[in-house]
Amino acid sequence: MTERLLGWLEPRENEMAALLSELVSVPTENPPGRNYQACAALLERNLLQAGLTCERHQVSTPPDTLGSSSESAISLTASSGPGKRTLYFHGHYDVVPAQSQEQFQAVHKEHFIFGRGSCDMKGGIVSMLYAMRALRECAVELHGRIALTLVPDEETGGARGSHWLAGQGLLGRDGIGMLLAEPTSGVVWNANRGAITLRIKVLGKSAHVGLQHRGENAFEQMARVVERLQELKREVEQRQTGYAIGPEQTRNSILMMGGESGGGTNFNVVPEQCWFTVDRRINPEENLEAEKDRLIKLLEQCRRDGIRLEWEILQEGRSAACPADEHLGRALAQSVIAITGQAPQFEMCPGLLEIRFYAAMGIPAYAYGPGLLSVAHGPTEYVDLRKVRDCAAIYALTAIEIFNA
Repeated sequence: MTERLLGWLEPRENEMAALLSELVSVPTENPPGRNYQACAALLERNLLQAGLTCERHQVSTPPDTLGSSSESAISLTASSGPGKRTLYFHGHYDVVPAQSQEQFQAVHKEHFIFGRGSCDMKGGIVSMLYAMRALRECAVELHGRIALTLVPDEETGGARGSHWLAGQGLLGRDGIGMLLAEPTSGVVWNANRGAITLRIKVLGKSAHVGLQHRGENAFEQMARVVERLQELKREVEQRQTGYAIGPEQTRNSILMMGGESGGGTNFNVVPEQCWFTVDRRINPEENLEAEKDRLIKLLEQCRRDGIRLEWEILQEGRSAACPADEHLGRALAQSVIAITGQAPQFEMCPGLLEIRFYAAMGIPAYAYGPGLLSVAHGPTEYVDLRKVRDCAAIYALTAIEIFNA
């Protein structure tokens, strides 16, 4: 079966390159969350041409998180196969903002596609679509159903994508497992950190520098807030996860301040307001509600101590973890060995993953996809088309093992 699948996939590298180039050319930057309708239409057309049934789910309300676009967000679910038992392939079509608009002009050079989203994760979407096509074209009979779910808003927490689908009972219906096509650099991610991200604004009173005694310096007040957060940072970053991690990563829990910051109007004016972000990344052993509560209580105490401030939560997401020895985890590992000749390591992802939505429903979920995490989001983002092809074969073999073992 491996030879049949590869025999069907190998001559189609240029087809995959053409589709991936089309997808890259649609600038689905998030934030703010633009061009979703154009990309969804392109994907839907290709799904239907592949002979798959397709459902469209549209959310018209604007996001209340990091995104700012009022454009509707569209999720797609395409499926193939009989019965209710469903293996989910999952991907997101939004991308982080580009360093230059030239990144949306895909470049095909030998076995590589360069461009924003080629790695994270439109290349993975192409792998999953071609896995489903390969199974159909090779007449593989599966005793179950494969569903490909494609969502927006992942880069800002999934508010109008996976989070909305889960809230409507539309995500993971009858699911027995989920594979996510993130660029994992050859490893399997079976766990992820959770996240709580806030923007904190400290308020003061404006005055001329020569009359600063009549003002209230928001910057100096903000420094008091930062000092208290630094105390919490020193404490939480002593905690370590027991999950396997990559060699360049740290086991420690994370609290980072100042990813974004700003304030003031001029050098000779007392700043009326200053703001900064706090990004708290929690390990699977920690509790999201408890860590969020500690942050909020710290800010509330600052208020009681006379510091005028307000905050908004930009995103929050749970950590998740699935055992490596679940049936799906073993099947995925066996398929990777069959195609690459090497057993994959199982590791924790350093950031958020959409496996969390499925794991919360008790559905085993793993991330494995083409591309290198080290080039995702960067100015020279690219993906190796041979990896796109190999991942398509791996996804197809995994589905065969899950349904026909």
